[in-house]
Amino acid sequence: MISQTITIARNAFVESIRQPIVPILILFSGITQILNTAMTGFSMGMTESSEVTSDNKLLFDIGISAVFGFGIVLSAFIATSVLSREIENKTVLTVVSKPVGRPTLLIGKYLGVAGAILVSVTIMLIFLLLAIRHGVLTTTSDLVDFPVLIFGISAVVLSVALAAWCNYFYSWQFSQTLILFLFPLILLAYVLCLKIGKEWKLQELHTDFKPQITIACICLMMALMVFAAIATAISTRLSQVMTIVVCVGVFVASLMSNYFLGSRAFNNQIAARISSADSTDPTIKVPFKKDQDEVTVKIAGTPFIEFKPGMPFMYSSSPSGFPMSTPTFKPFEGDPANQDALAQARESAFIITKVDNETLTVRRVGPYEESALMEYVPPLTGDYIFVTPTQVNAPVLAAWGAVPNLQHFWLLDAITQNQPIPASYVVRTVMYALLQIVAFLGIGIILFMKRDVG
Repeated sequence: MISQTITIARNAFVESIRQPIVPILILFSGITQILNTAMTGFSMGMTESSEVTSDNKLLFDIGISAVFGFGIVLSAFIATSVLSREIENKTVLTVVSKPVGRPTLLIGKYLGVAGAILVSVTIMLIFLLLAIRHGVLTTTSDLVDFPVLIFGISAVVLSVALAAWCNYFYSWQFSQTLILFLFPLILLAYVLCLKIGKEWKLQELHTDFKPQITIACICLMMALMVFAAIATAISTRLSQVMTIVVCVGVFVASLMSNYFLGSRAFNNQIAARISSADSTDPTIKVPFKKDQDEVTVKIAGTPFIEFKPGMPFMYSSSPSGFPMSTPTFKPFEGDPANQDALAQARESAFIITKVDNETLTVRRVGPYEESALMEYVPPLTGDYIFVTPTQVNAPVLAAWGAVPNLQHFWLLDAITQNQPIPASYVVRTVMYALLQIVAFLGIGIILFMKRDVG
């Protein structure tokens, strides 16, 4: 089975990169990045400490958006040409009539499509990284990055020339040859640009390397791998045109699912946001670590509700209130001004005992041992305050989880706002992508098993 899958994947890969639209989109992506360096010099952006600053933020924004769009179009067209066309032309019957299972065929086709997208989009992303290295010529004093121009353009021109030569003299397929030459040459061009500075001086490779942008590009690639699985699954039942139409619909839904579904999956009202939270006892380093511990919580900005003594105090790192950093607890029903009532509380709870403008005094009451509040997360700066438990809309939550959410892979805001991307987030994103790929390929196998291909 493994050898059959590899053979099918190799053939699907070759068939994919032979599609005329593949080199067209790749070269058009390169032209787009060149135009970006000239057209994004009017953003009037402020210079900040980040991997992209000032006008280069708009350059990165437009550039990575273009790669995303080209990659989505590429995924839809390649998947339909590799599978839908074979089903419509009945050529797939010559494969499934042999001792080759349909799951093996579908998985092999996906691996071939994914490989073609990986190679094609990597070239597009290298174009983007070269454009970022060159930067926007905001002022007349900015120098043209000749190493980027010479190495980048040379890689493209040499690839086209070699592909034309091999096509004319050896009858090699032009699109396939162009991509297989361009892939290593553009990588070599990028490495040379990292090694050689703008003034043709040798430098360390990490000098102009952008690790956070590279991580964002990797996550974007994972999104396209997921979309390739979706397109492959859809193409098992629909024609080429309908597959592309449905892919566009899924793409739009995946980008807007947070607004239409995510915002309705959890119901709670933000009361305020935490500026700082410190125990009134300087010997206690972690707030709420013991019974009757009082914590001074300072609010960032103006609260959205009027706080009153006796209100429950809950908080979460998410503005939706899910998941809560505090387990569910019963509200305190006594008098918050009565110290005896607070000390004799039988149910563990976090309650507000005092309100002083934008400062809250919060006390932990009730037994500490063997209580649900033992499993809490200490309040952190930036957490959201709530006074009611979060209500979960299960049907909407299920629908939100079923729709692929490409926003998880879109890290543009983190880059432009200079927010470091933790390795744990990348690992979770990769795991999410793998689960989505397995799920959609499973759906595709189910749809393909009963498809009449004769």
